[in-house]
Amino acid sequence: MSTTDWFPVRYAGVRDLRGPLLVVRGVERVGWDEFAVVRIVGAAGEPERHGLVLEVDHDLAVVQVLEGTDGLVPGRTEVAFAGAPLRVPIGPGWLGRVCNGRGEPVDGGPPIVATRTAPIAGSPLNPVHRRPPAEPVLTGISAIDALMTLVRGQKLPIFSAAGLPHLELAAQIAAQSMSGDEPFCVVFAAMGVTHPDADAVRARLEERSAAGELVLLLNTADDPVIERILTPRIALTVAEDLAFEQHRHVLVVLADMTSYAEALREVAAARGEMPGRRAYPGYLYSDLASLYERCGQIRGVAGSLTVVPVLTMPGGDITHPVPDLTGYITEGQIVLTSDVHARGIYPPVDPLSSLSRLMRSGAGAGRTREDHLEVAAQLLAALARARQVQQLAEIVGEAALNGTDQLYLEFATTFERVLTDQGQGERRTLDETLERCWQVLTVLPARELTMLSRRFLAQHPRTEG
Repeated sequence: MSTTDWFPVRYAGVRDLRGPLLVVRGVERVGWDEFAVVRIVGAAGEPERHGLVLEVDHDLAVVQVLEGTDGLVPGRTEVAFAGAPLRVPIGPGWLGRVCNGRGEPVDGGPPIVATRTAPIAGSPLNPVHRRPPAEPVLTGISAIDALMTLVRGQKLPIFSAAGLPHLELAAQIAAQSMSGDEPFCVVFAAMGVTHPDADAVRARLEERSAAGELVLLLNTADDPVIERILTPRIALTVAEDLAFEQHRHVLVVLADMTSYAEALREVAAARGEMPGRRAYPGYLYSDLASLYERCGQIRGVAGSLTVVPVLTMPGGDITHPVPDLTGYITEGQIVLTSDVHARGIYPPVDPLSSLSRLMRSGAGAGRTREDHLEVAAQLLAALARARQVQQLAEIVGEAALNGTDQLYLEFATTFERVLTDQGQGERRTLDETLERCWQVLTVLPARELTMLSRRFLAQHPRTEG
């Protein structure tokens, strides 16, 4: 029996096809965001296609077809409406599975079966019920854990550019992250990636998947554009259940949100909408917020949902609409730069352009280590001074610098070599990371370490003198 035989709202004639969209006439009782099934009349063996209602005007409905409209003919195409928004099964059955961007398994296993379903639009968290962040999520990456600590319930994006290893970093974060001894899992949604990149992500996360701690959604560049819009919503819907119903601490990695925004722009153009900045739809901000704001913690609920979106900035332009609007919604950013990458440093993080606004809530005594916040503040202050010295050296030459300035140049080099530079498969404990921080600080005399208390300096006597 066809799927459409179960749908309460019957078929309607198709009037027009426009890119991934089709316009249906004569509709009744059809609502926005409703799920639909499209099929070709009289085409035996032709698989059904699926769609979502984007707009309803009197008796006309605009449906976006997830598999595209190639091969559809208005006179031979019928649409059935489900009478409800698109829903996906939810539950622990997702863990350990690899699916495409629509949530269909591609790992050779059976379809995901669950006793409950949920709409992919999700439900916004009531601000009154939100619990303030207080515990860290440790990634095993020194540059992040030491200077821009990720906190449970936070949304902390990675800003990158073409040619930088942002996908490798995202996969490493997904593979290594942990949050105490409580149940932890990762939902990784890849959008618009190449097949080699998809294979690399899948291989990198194989161990976590085998342990039943990963949900992997892969939307490749040759998949339908419309599917790219669904992928992060399905990922977050699955994550919300794992966090707030299954009481796990869930990390959601979304890579690449720029591909998502471009898909949104393409659909908006097909609908003939009035374009905004750089032809993106005017509702881009609210659309991104509807995704990012699904993270957090709820009072009285043990789980949490943390989001790390990855964005590639076209031309490295941080004022591009996607990173610009993301910055207004999220709580900090991790910035990757080509300058650091050119020096052979991985991950190529620029600490002075990066920050975690919630770090003080999740680091320090009782959370990470007592000396963490002071060490991080001292490192950043010294890096800022080193940056000024580097600019001065470009004008007067290194030979004209005094002895202290020479030490700051050495400090900047040591910082990248000892602390930042790390193997893609290397996982460092927080204690190891902080000891590396102290090792970097030994380059500078104690008189320059004004942000460290005497008690901590006494515990690390190598910094004296």
